[in-house]
Amino acid sequence: MQPWLEIMQLRKTIDDFQLGPIDLSFEPGTIHALIGKNGAGKSTLMKMLMNLVKKDEGQIRLFGQSIQNRDESWKQHISYLPQTLIGCNSFNGLELMKLTSHWYSTWDQKYFDQLVQMFDIPLRKLYRNLSQGVQKKLSIALTLACDTDILILDEPTAHMDIPSKQMLMDILVEWMERSEKLMIIASHQTDDIRKLADYLIVLKNGQLLGKFEKEELASRYKRYFLQRPLPNKPIPGEVGRKGKQIVITQQQENTEQYLIEHQYDWIKAESLELEEIITIMLNQPIYQKGT
Repeated sequence: MQPWLEIMQLRKTIDDFQLGPIDLSFEPGTIHALIGKNGAGKSTLMKMLMNLVKKDEGQIRLFGQSIQNRDESWKQHISYLPQTLIGCNSFNGLELMKLTSHWYSTWDQKYFDQLVQMFDIPLRKLYRNLSQGVQKKLSIALTLACDTDILILDEPTAHMDIPSKQMLMDILVEWMERSEKLMIIASHQTDDIRKLADYLIVLKNGQLLGKFEKEELASRYKRYFLQRPLPNKPIPGEVGRKGKQIVITQQQENTEQYLIEHQYDWIKAESLELEEIITIMLNQPIYQKGT
């Protein structure tokens, strides 16, 4: 399947922070989650995809065509939700709806009305007078109703209460089923990632650690409870240890081969939760290629 969105050797330097080089492709019918600590470059990458932050080097291709800085007609295909909407405080929801719908030929008024009703959004209130949670709900309704091919969401569940978060998860799943779509989401919420993502894109200090299929990644990691202590040196596949008799691995076959060969019996082996896997990945040192 041909990717809808491609990133090739993308780089950006801001003060002493360097993002990239980034090489990624995004296929239709998939949800990609950007994962990383604060300051890893997730929001910067999203802004670069929208040409809100200019790239220093590299190329972005949409539907096989290079995105040109001067011609922004391609933005008709992408709706973007930043962490915070700027310049909206003096408008109410109805005015923001009219402004947004003007720019998107794919605007779905019926769907917007449905989302407003589901989230119980007061459209006649000024944006600045809404709580942060309701501001987020209005922003989401405006973004989803654009009904574009590609959806980019930066921390969509921030400031939302638990029932609203669950409702949004269901809405996003339904949005993907409206037609062939592509979603890119940045989130610190493990529940968001676990429920939505097909692929995890892991960033650390501006570097791309990789793109991983979620289920395949979850199957890699195991925790072994051993009957006797391990030696102090790391064993094959080891990425973590608790004491001397509990070891975590990302290479199950290599680890089990070592344990069997050296007669280390284990009481049990268990899979790791996604949150623990992500934490391990983000805390591991970055090794340069060729080292």
